[in-house]
Amino acid sequence: MRVVVQRVRYARVRVNGALVAEIGPGLLVFAGFAGSDSPEVLSWMARKVVNLRVFPDEHGRMNRSLQEVGGELLVVSQFTLYGDVQRGFRPSFTDAAPPEQARTLYEQFLAECRHALGRAIATGIFGAMMEVELLNDGPVTIWIERGAGDEAA
Repeated sequence: MRVVVQRVRYARVRVNGALVAEIGPGLLVFAGFAGSDSPEVLSWMARKVVNLRVFPDEHGRMNRSLQEVGGELLVVSQFTLYGDVQRGFRPSFTDAAPPEQARTLYEQFLAECRHALGRAIATGIFGAMMEVELLNDGPVTIWIERGAGDEAA
């Protein structure tokens, strides 16, 4: 599983011009899934995202989590995180989970995020052509990757 986490002042998702999700200050997570992703990987990633200390404390240091600051969470599926451009210029997506499996993994990841955060989260629409608007705060952008065989941190 791969995620790109961005600390945002706000983020919005539109599909066909219609607003489908919106958050204020918090984290926008783009999530991509591999065919080998397991429930353990999804759970680990959800805990990592929710507890990631990227918000400033009283001294301005990145030392607080989404949970601690009461921030919002928006998760958007993005299979293009598995785009491989090692050969040629057109990305190959062979490492990405097939759509049916990716939808299941996405829904399981959302459930894990809700559980880890203890409240509702905002989401994009799986498989839809989405427009994502955001104001990156910092800018803070973190790439996190974890495979089925990787050790827990």
